[in-house]
Amino acid sequence: MHPVQPLLDTLGGHGDSGLLSLFDLLESACEGSVLVDAKCRVLWVSEKYRPLLGLAEDLEVEGREIEEIIPNSLMRQVVERGEPQLLDLMRFGERWFVVTRLPLKDRAGKIQGAIGFVFYQQLDRLRPLVDRFTRLQEKPTRRGTDRTTRYSFADMVGSSPALLRLRQQALRAAHSEGTVLLLGETGTGKEILAQAMHTASPRANGPFVGVNTAALPDTLVEAELFGAAPGAYTGADRRGRQGKFELARGGTLFLDEIGDISADVQSKLLRVLEERQVEPLGSNRLVPVDVRVIAATSRDLEARVAEGQFRADLFYRLNVLPLTLPPLRERLEDLPELCESINLHVAEELGGAPLVLDSALLDALRRYHWPGNVRELRNVLERAHLFAENGRVPLSALSSFIPVPIAGAGSLPYTDGGSLARAQEADSASVRPLAQALADAERDALATALRQHRGNKSRAAQALGISRATLYEKLQRHGNLLVSE
Repeated sequence: MHPVQPLLDTLGGHGDSGLLSLFDLLESACEGSVLVDAKCRVLWVSEKYRPLLGLAEDLEVEGREIEEIIPNSLMRQVVERGEPQLLDLMRFGERWFVVTRLPLKDRAGKIQGAIGFVFYQQLDRLRPLVDRFTRLQEKPTRRGTDRTTRYSFADMVGSSPALLRLRQQALRAAHSEGTVLLLGETGTGKEILAQAMHTASPRANGPFVGVNTAALPDTLVEAELFGAAPGAYTGADRRGRQGKFELARGGTLFLDEIGDISADVQSKLLRVLEERQVEPLGSNRLVPVDVRVIAATSRDLEARVAEGQFRADLFYRLNVLPLTLPPLRERLEDLPELCESINLHVAEELGGAPLVLDSALLDALRRYHWPGNVRELRNVLERAHLFAENGRVPLSALSSFIPVPIAGAGSLPYTDGGSLARAQEADSASVRPLAQALADAERDALATALRQHRGNKSRAAQALGISRATLYEKLQRHGNLLVSE
């Protein structure tokens, strides 16, 4: 007998093969299903669902209340209210499930039970739909202000161990008031993470104010951060100017590229962080500020402290909750998911169809070392849309803006960031872009210096005629080359 036939008989569906066929169709398309009676006692659990719930094959579950099997189940709510829940998220252990719950009524309209379908592997496919809905909902609110956030933790695409660990650490840090320092190479998504932390924090209803300190001239950084009194300098607003600390009152202030600010601004920033007061430029009044500071940098601040280019006391003040964002080459298992997400966003922005992300394209992208990280990946996919032919990107076109091997002609640059051996081009007559050739030459010089000095960075920097701080920056750009002793 079919497992749901007894319940169908109760509902008045004796011999109704159409209902059984519909059930079989839904059950085959999902990752599991569960059936309860009017008292929310389990009548049946599909064989596919048992492993996901950690149920032994021989465990008898029939007759038990649903909460004994699934503590977070809302099936009882469906039975009591008689209303379907067509799309919901349910957590079981460390997993999240997309679920659909339907009440089952007899022909008189009386509730006889409920059925739930679980769509676990379909979870990621919902992200583009949710993202699109979120953007549509946010567009009207953004017209009136530029102090809202665009991103949440859902925008941190990927499920690699490195990204999951970062997301977990950031979520915990979001609920504290401590200063956060985001460390990572350019293009790893530091501002996205900063906005996600603000969105998940108790300050979510307050403003999010971001400022790229490296993009401001030294003469304007102080006025931008701390504000200025009327007529404080030539060209100053006669009504005075509020600084970013004041604008972010009650919310979050994001200071990007904090490693590039001058020594004078470093000193004043330290005082603000310690005293929680700002003194506008040209003013003798102190203004209390209530902000949570998230700073970010792609530089090695410890190296800059050692070189005397960054204040140690400011570094310790900022480094309360440090979070390091992994480069893309260290989480290449996220590449297909990132490509799918970016592909859909770019297609929507350009008003065209998404690309076909076939295995050949993904393999080529996976073997590139991505010095520009996720930002470079987005740039590459945007250009790929322009080169696409019937939704597909020929590798010959792809190789015009990243070094991709064609028909086995050669190997790509290293991807693991740990090997000093770089594959050479098989075709000696081929011409590489000048920027790539210079980057390869610089990488070879760095690798040679590190190898000759057995990994001693100070000596390697001296041999190359550069400062240790510059060496650290170049090593970050080339994947933190390691020396095999």
